[in-house]
Amino acid sequence: MGEASLTTLHLLATDPTAVTQAAELARDGQLVAVPTETVYGLAADANQPNAVKKIFAAKGRPADHPLIVHVADKSLVTQWAETLPDYFDALADAFWPGPLTIVAKKRAHVSDVVTGGHKTVGIRVPNHPAMLALLQQVQSGLAAPSANPYKKISPTTAEQVLFGLSGKIAAVLDGGSCEVGLESTIVDISSPTPRILRAGPITKADLEAVLNMEVEEPDVHTVAVPGNVKAHYQPSKRLTILSTQALTSRLQLGCAPNTGILYYSSEIESILSGHRDINELVDLKLGAEKTKYAQGLYYGLHQLDQSSATEILLEAPPRTPKWRDVNDRLMRAAAQ
Repeated sequence: MGEASLTTLHLLATDPTAVTQAAELARDGQLVAVPTETVYGLAADANQPNAVKKIFAAKGRPADHPLIVHVADKSLVTQWAETLPDYFDALADAFWPGPLTIVAKKRAHVSDVVTGGHKTVGIRVPNHPAMLALLQQVQSGLAAPSANPYKKISPTTAEQVLFGLSGKIAAVLDGGSCEVGLESTIVDISSPTPRILRAGPITKADLEAVLNMEVEEPDVHTVAVPGNVKAHYQPSKRLTILSTQALTSRLQLGCAPNTGILYYSSEIESILSGHRDINELVDLKLGAEKTKYAQGLYYGLHQLDQSSATEILLEAPPRTPKWRDVNDRLMRAAAQ
């Protein structure tokens, strides 16, 4: 039986047997989509290279793209990383479990399938009770990129996982909606000065406040880590990002029928409520505060992508350091 003809089980994390069933599948070399606080991940036992290879097949992901190994607590990091800097404990104690991934020199046993052929490995302790319980039961690291077809929108609900991967994976462990909604910050700690490789919920300022040292952050993230290709996180429909002023002008001029609008400001809400023909537009409002905006962004893109909308117009968020991860994802989502 081919991978495409699997029956994908929908396991509810509220069922006491669900985590045990998911752990059995992972130990058996199967793929299980798992909830984390960031986005849903597509997990395989990181100690089983043949199982990890299935991730790339299911997602259509290039084999040279490294994966993140998820572990139950910081004491397990040394099973995967060969050397850690003096500041590792401060980082782990401040931000784990949570949306921080570290990149360190890998131990010899860590498969090149997991690391994409790199000499380093990404490691994270996620902050979701079902995922942590699963990691405790599997008693291994779980390699888990986002549980979506390659370059498509990351899923923040089990239903979105099934929309993209049903029939290609053994199961999805449904732990509800993701609390954070965007992928983790990735920090390279393989050198004396930590360096951000992917913007995320934990900012440069957050890291420097804990470490009391400089953290490098390039203007554009291009290092080969998860999520750093130019075009990524993309809906199937054309996405255009407009300033509040530009979106206001488009709406006042009149949009084409079945235009999707993803917005957050009271200005746009006022225009929509005053001028909208309910049959012409499909609109969703995001939270104006950064954490709420981030939490709802992928969910909103998924909803509009699966709606009658033929294109999506998105109100651009602020361009401040706090919003760097949101703007990074949107830049890639709208890339042509």
